[in-house]
Amino acid sequence: MHSLPPRSVSETLLSGGFRLFFPGSAVAAALVVAIWIPWYLGLLDLPVALPPLAWHQHELLFGFVPGVVAGFLLTAVPNWTGRAAIAGRPLLCLFLLWLAGRASIALSGSTGLIIAAPIACLFLPAFALMIGRELAAAGNRRNYKILVILALLSLSQVCFFIELEQFGDTLISARLAVATIVLMVSIVSGRIIPSFTGNWLKANRPGLLPVPFSRFDAVVIILSLVTLLAWVIQARAGLNVATPLGVLMIAIGAAHLVRQFRWRPLKTLSEPLLWILHLGYFFLPIGFLLIGSSLLLDDPSLASAGIHAWTVGGIGIMILAVMTRATRGHTGLALHAPWTTTWLIYAFAIIAASARIGAAVLPKDASALLSVAGIAWIVAFLGYVVFYGSILLRSR
Repeated sequence: MHSLPPRSVSETLLSGGFRLFFPGSAVAAALVVAIWIPWYLGLLDLPVALPPLAWHQHELLFGFVPGVVAGFLLTAVPNWTGRAAIAGRPLLCLFLLWLAGRASIALSGSTGLIIAAPIACLFLPAFALMIGRELAAAGNRRNYKILVILALLSLSQVCFFIELEQFGDTLISARLAVATIVLMVSIVSGRIIPSFTGNWLKANRPGLLPVPFSRFDAVVIILSLVTLLAWVIQARAGLNVATPLGVLMIAIGAAHLVRQFRWRPLKTLSEPLLWILHLGYFFLPIGFLLIGSSLLLDDPSLASAGIHAWTVGGIGIMILAVMTRATRGHTGLALHAPWTTTWLIYAFAIIAASARIGAAVLPKDASALLSVAGIAWIVAFLGYVVFYGSILLRSR
């Protein structure tokens, strides 16, 4: 038999979306927070056309998260469709388009948003078209819902710039983006967490297995969608719906806790690569419960805590969990988290989420807790780059 010639580094990097987008997004996540914290504390100024809070929101919601989503979907869609992965020049062009969005916002102080915003808004529709073509070619209608998620996120980004221009804030568009991502995490988690947990339990701990996706899960997701849409509309509509929406938020939070309990999270405590997925998901119901409580008690600090439970906790931790597992799985490494992953990535991500939620509810300690949260977030995402960067350069 003739062995295949070894791939060059560039060929390896362009062989799968996760090899470019995961480290690129991790660096973006670290940079955004490394700049944001001193800017927020008045120690730094950034010459961009966006106000500090809007810049922070945009680069995390429409830069960092879509980059990770691209890495995940470009890796998952070939498994869903049976088609070859998008690789080579098309992958490179897509990654450069994502980088162009980051550069356009960074230079928007010089170019103005009239030039920067359209460039920044190009990535999501281009990516959706690419993924849609793959799903359509394979007749994979079951996963068309991911195109709806991408369309909503793209719409949120366009509305972000329009709303900022019209009102000077991003109340609706930022909430719509957060709600869309929370819904996406809820849908994807329901597919991967029971599956990964069940496979591991069958090999290691026979007994009760996770309950697969059922009508209960579908009802929870549909009610979550309705609740999140009401929360988005309530941001600017001025409707007196705080009490019923608060009750609904708390009920949905409880439903998500029941949903997660059906996945047997406590049986995974001996494998960090699994329990981190469950822990990341746990922050979703916490977010619902905190925001529901904020509506009932008219407490803005609880609302901020709930949003950051979703974003720093649910989204941030889940992203690191998926990136580390996917990287190990798609490069042929054992599906086990070494101590570096557990203590220098996962532990710091948990510290970041806890400190950021604490900063919202403990205003006297907010500056210190924000600094702790920021440093821990940076360590967690740079930890991924440091400990998984060389792995990404290897062929499977």
